[in-house]
Amino acid sequence: MTIKDRQHAENFPVALRVLPRRHREHLEAVYGFARTVDDLGDESLGDRLANLDAFATDLNLIWAGRRPSTPVLVRLAGTVRDCQLPAEPFLRLVEANRQDQRVKSYRTFDDLRAYCTLSADPVGRIVLDVFSVTTQARVAWSDAICTALQLVEHWQDVAEDRRNGRVYLPAEDLARFGVTPADLDKSSTPDAVRKLLAFETDRAESLLREGAPLVKSLRGWARLSVGGFLAGGLATVDALRRCDYDVLARTPKPSKRDVLRHLIAEVAR
Repeated sequence: MTIKDRQHAENFPVALRVLPRRHREHLEAVYGFARTVDDLGDESLGDRLANLDAFATDLNLIWAGRRPSTPVLVRLAGTVRDCQLPAEPFLRLVEANRQDQRVKSYRTFDDLRAYCTLSADPVGRIVLDVFSVTTQARVAWSDAICTALQLVEHWQDVAEDRRNGRVYLPAEDLARFGVTPADLDKSSTPDAVRKLLAFETDRAESLLREGAPLVKSLRGWARLSVGGFLAGGLATVDALRRCDYDVLARTPKPSKRDVLRHLIAEVAR
């Protein structure tokens, strides 16, 4: 299964579109892989676990020095070779989608963050490797940003996730705010759900701020690229607050103006 370049571009951070061709093509290969894995876990027909297993088998051929058969992996193989990328982050992304087939809700926030170490953090680590700027401190900052990006995406998509049988809002937090899963089926967001989402959005913003020193630690195109991710997360926080957390009526979308505003602020620090 592959993704269309047009669909990919819709989710491609605006800052990355101005990168030199060599960086842009490598990052497009990585995001093409990530989108394909997500599509296999969310939309593929038949046994999704079996589909993911088959994809992982094909993926592992890259590090065995053999040519994979899936087009998106053929493209990825060149990036892995040129940037000397390890297999582990890619395999964690596959495992995240396996987990999605088995786990439909999370008891605690710590449980949800552990899921993000599979579903989100590997992308940031791969990006650091693509730019050859990986250090221990930068990995920690990157993990904070990537986890936050995953969280705000979940808070945007509460209604869609619920329709797909998933609730990413931690059960302990639902109970704390007096929210039941049935409240997530409504067409307008109840006050208790809005208060819960305000709490969770504040948590995500705190993680974005925790990871923000990563941008200042970088230079050149790496700084612009990572700044784009951070700006996108902060703009999504703005969007959630602007709609007063009414995520059941519509999916809040960050504005390009907010993304650009945050990008300029973060890169200029």
